[in-house]
Order: sequence, then C-alpha cells, then structure tokens
Amino acid sequence: MDVTTTRLRPKDVAIAVALALFALQMVRDVRVPLLGYVDLGFHELGHLLTYPLPDVLTAMAGSFTQVAVPFGLAMYFWLWQGDRAAGGLCLGWAATSAQDAARYIADAPFENLPLIGGDHDWAFVFSELNQMQHAGTYAGLVRIAGWAMLAGGVALVAWRYVKRVETVDFR
Repeated sequence: MDVTTTRLRPKDVAIAVALALFALQMVRDVRVPLLGYVDLGFHELGHLLTYPLPDVLTAMAGSFTQVAVPFGLAMYFWLWQGDRAAGGLCLGWAATSAQDAARYIADAPFENLPLIGGDHDWAFVFSELNQMQHAGTYAGLVRIAGWAMLAGGVALVAWRYVKRVETVDFR
C-alpha cells in the first residue's frame, strides 16, 4: 500500500485564511468589505443586462448575477484551468455573495437595508408574486446554498492534501 503526501503551498495557506475569513463574515452575517462593493457592481450589472425582460425577472437578476459571476469563475478555474485553489477561493466569494443576497431577500418584508437608490428588488418581487410571507424561507434556502458553496470551496483547496491510498493489486 502506497500513501502519498503533499507539501503545503503558501498559496493554499493564503486561500485557506481567506476562506476562514469568509466563513467568519458569514457567521457574523456582514459583508466582506471589499467584495461587498464588487458584488454590488455585479448586482447592478444583472439589472442592466436584463432590463428588456419583465420587471420581476429584472429585479431578481441583480441578486442572481452577484452570485453567478463568482460561481462561474470558480467553475472556470476548477474545470477549465484545473486550478482547484482559485476555484475554491471563487466558491468562497460566491458563498459570501449568496449570504449577502439572502440578507437582502430576508429584508423584503421590512425594507430596512440601506439601498443605493430605487425600490427594494425583493419587496417588489414578493409583492408582485404575492409571496411576501415566504421571504424568510427563500432567504434561508439561499443561505444554505451559500454554506454549501463555502464547504465546496474549502474542499477544493483541501483536496490535494487528502492522503490518497492507491488500491492494492491482489493478482
């Protein structure tokens, strides 16, 4: 039986620290300072790109886009570039974006979050769909998705450090 080990790379340590900080921000339910502004930019881009669609879809597209962009980058780095560390970091970013979107969704019945202008997207969506009473449920599902993405990001970074045992040939 052959057990292989892998040396710890500084890049992976840095990414692990970033993922731990992402987890801390998610537990505290606050935005990651710099990424919050990047997420806001992608959120607004989502509205802009879907402007010709029905208003309900345009309102939902902001939150969808702010999560889909880092998730898409994670898939690009992991599946096309074979860089698990970069993929894991982007999944962590997607997780914090999902947490931010969940906070926004949960706020729909109350409209307490400060906005940069305009109407509250999710208050509009839930009002139009007559689903305001389910805002907390939808927010909870998005939070769960965020935690799943964070766990996936950690797993991608940690994967190379899992001891692999090669199969024994009994011929």
